[in-house]
Amino acid sequence: MTQLDAVLAHADAQLDQSLARLFELIRIPSISTEPEYAADCRRAAVWLRDQLAELDFDASVRDTAGHPMVVGHGPAQPGPHVLFYGHYDVQPVDPIALWKTPPFEPSLAPQPDGETYILGRGASDDKGQLLTFIEACRAWKAVTGSLPIRVSMLFEGEEEAGSPSLGPFLEANAEDLKADTILVCDTDMWDRETPAITTMWRGFVSEEFEITTADRDLHSGMFGSAARNATQLLGTIIGKLRAEDGSVAIPGFYDGVEELSEANRREWERLPFDPVKFLGDVGLSIPAGEAGRSVLEQVWARPTAEVHGVWGGYAGDGFKTVIPAKAGAKISFRLVAGQDPHRIRQLFRSFVESLIPGDCSVTFKSYAAAAARSMPLDGALLTKAREALTAEWNRETALAGTGGSIPILGEFKQRLGMDSLLIGFARFDNRIHSPNEKYDLSSFSKGIRSWIRILDAFSET
Repeated sequence: MTQLDAVLAHADAQLDQSLARLFELIRIPSISTEPEYAADCRRAAVWLRDQLAELDFDASVRDTAGHPMVVGHGPAQPGPHVLFYGHYDVQPVDPIALWKTPPFEPSLAPQPDGETYILGRGASDDKGQLLTFIEACRAWKAVTGSLPIRVSMLFEGEEEAGSPSLGPFLEANAEDLKADTILVCDTDMWDRETPAITTMWRGFVSEEFEITTADRDLHSGMFGSAARNATQLLGTIIGKLRAEDGSVAIPGFYDGVEELSEANRREWERLPFDPVKFLGDVGLSIPAGEAGRSVLEQVWARPTAEVHGVWGGYAGDGFKTVIPAKAGAKISFRLVAGQDPHRIRQLFRSFVESLIPGDCSVTFKSYAAAAARSMPLDGALLTKAREALTAEWNRETALAGTGGSIPILGEFKQRLGMDSLLIGFARFDNRIHSPNEKYDLSSFSKGIRSWIRILDAFSET
């Protein structure tokens, strides 16, 4: 039996104990967005510090303006130095009536297909994912007395609240947190049996704007046609956001946007992706993005403009014949490499302002902004991780993109100058942020085994 085989066997034998620790962590209601749970967030941070201390990490709870960070450094070892990131905070549980089991009383639920669900808030996002890495380190430590490479860990308690303290913390502790790469376990597998490394994610800009026409709502019989209708004007502006071919019609929006690289295109073409099923699963059949682009390109590699909410006029029961004096909308843009989020925000505002009549006005409210990021597909650590995952799952590891945005990765790059490897074991049906969140027991077990293999592979770099 090789050393690697011995560590894997130990992790399998100790799975019940690993699961018991996960249950302990899930029982802590570390909801970061609700002030009454602040003490529980600190309790989760202390719990994680104590787990790292058991593994001979130099671990501490670090205060911030919000919820605390946990930082741990393992002993120096030859080879690369990795920083593992996770978050211990969770989403609120409302609506509580829709939960089939108490959200902070974890349980196991065997399924007809032979899978077993770990139920509870945070089971997947991100406590189960986070613990796969800690338990992998625990197995290495138990069998060999040390880790195969140097490992540091960073856990935050505000990811579900937008990570307001992360940037300043990284800035203030840049030297302490410096490593060769960052490992993030907060993403999905490609499918139930195929592991994935996420190598591309989009940026983000979110805006709210409100139009004002008259100084009050008006009677449509007295002022109809003569007076500007704020809701109709809003509809005109929203309608002009997209061209007939599905592209975004804001002048200058695509400046700097590059075509998908051939390396990425080849990787995506080999993925088992069915665009008809992808849309069919949500009751649709016609792609709405840029004409001539594949569905994967549309959702991973091309920028978007989406309307998330509109208001204006009377929307209650019955009917009220008013001409609205105010109307507004919430808009977001998903961005790709080559687009500056601050420039896109200004282009959008200029676009809206150009459509506002001289006797009307518009105000804007800024929300989040983050740049798009991507990783080279031929990096040494990425290649090693891909080989290790393929060996564990007996499936070729997918190199995937994501249509979502992950602002923390921009913070890591900007503040620490470090790229991130995104390797997660969640599944699309884990119901994160929703009632009855679950994490598959096989994801937890094979996630631990996967990290054991990755750490071993990195030691050979």
